[in-house]
Amino acid sequence: MAIEAQYSQIIAHVFAKHYKRGAKEVVFDREEIVEAAQKLGLPRPKNVGDVLYSFRFRKAFPESIRKTAPKGLQWILRMAGSSRYRFVLGKQWSVAPDSHRSVIKVPDATPGVISKYALTDEQALLAILRYNRLIDLFAAITCYSLQSHLRTSVAELGGVETDELYVGVDRNGVHYVLPVQAKGGRDKLGVVQIEQDIALCAEKFPSLVCRPIAAQFMRDEVIALFEFEVTDEQVTVRDEKHYRLVAPDQLTPEELAQYRRSTRI
Repeated sequence: MAIEAQYSQIIAHVFAKHYKRGAKEVVFDREEIVEAAQKLGLPRPKNVGDVLYSFRFRKAFPESIRKTAPKGLQWILRMAGSSRYRFVLGKQWSVAPDSHRSVIKVPDATPGVISKYALTDEQALLAILRYNRLIDLFAAITCYSLQSHLRTSVAELGGVETDELYVGVDRNGVHYVLPVQAKGGRDKLGVVQIEQDIALCAEKFPSLVCRPIAAQFMRDEVIALFEFEVTDEQVTVRDEKHYRLVAPDQLTPEELAQYRRSTRI
């Protein structure tokens, strides 16, 4: 049996163990993942954390869980403290690049040796953002990478991880913190990741303005960048732009003139 199928059976078993009709929250302990595998006669997961991470950030819940959510709502898996997790009902939320957006060409400053040896899409994307200062361009402030793959703990959430953390300053001297989530072409961005980034910034950098960012590879070597904000207690997309890195001679005078005209609108 494929590992993904095993994960689905395990998480469905844990959910069914605690779920009661009409419940809006289902709480369980991390150790129950191993107990579920044993009861189902499945191999013990080599990485218990990967089972939970898969359903928090990559995979859809099995149908047995999804069908219990009322219309217009979905189950979201959040942390509930150290080694504790909870399924909670929330509004359906998904973010995907808008294929109708215009693409902005940027001269490629990525060192060739980095492009050659980047091991994963996520690693390559973070390097591209850094070397081409795409976070600066998108946020319209001067940004500096503070730390990549930041792992820390947040009160009431437990351990959280951000792919890269930037700090920035604008022309008026205002300081910002910009947590960045990077996704490959087939990965999906989840609301939990953005909520965790916002909570991290509120606790660790309370005096800085938090601007959560996500980056995703699209087809044809286009990079989509999103900025999020909280409106009416819900995470929403504040801005989205698409960039393509090109050789300098691929930027035509006509395109540069078009960019100049667009700044006057």
